[in-house]
Order: sequence, then structure tokens, then C-alpha cells
Amino acid sequence: MDLSFSRFEHDASVAILPADLAVMMVGITARQAASPTALFQSRLIETPAVAANLFAPLHGAFNVGMASAIIRWREI
Repeated sequence: MDLSFSRFEHDASVAILPADLAVMMVGITARQAASPTALFQSRLIETPAVAANLFAPLHGAFNVGMASAIIRWREI
């Protein structure tokens, strides 16, 4: 595989975006960050204790019924 080619075209024109577009995008981003949905999602990240026991249940099995069936099957 030949990777010696130039990654950039030297004769390509550069696209310059208008300043108004940048200001508009910053405004949209700020409004999205302050939206009720974004604020709610940020609070979910702060409380990881809600899902802490999903992967470590007290009984030690993800499916208690299947685990007990396997144990009963082994005893037969």
C-alpha cells in the first residue's frame, strides 16, 4: 500500500464561513445546553447509584429462575 501521497490538495480553494454563521451556531449550542432536556440528562449523570446494582444483584444471578432451574437439573 502506497501512503506517500499528499493528503492535502495544494490548489484547492479554502472555504471561509461567514462570521454570522459562527455566531448563530454558538447561540444554538448555548440554547440547547440550557434546555430542560439537557439539564435533566446532566442530572442523570450525577446519580450513578440508581443503576449500580443492576450488574451485581444480591442473589448473584442475572436470571434467578434460570439459575435455580440449572441447579435443580444438576441435582437430578
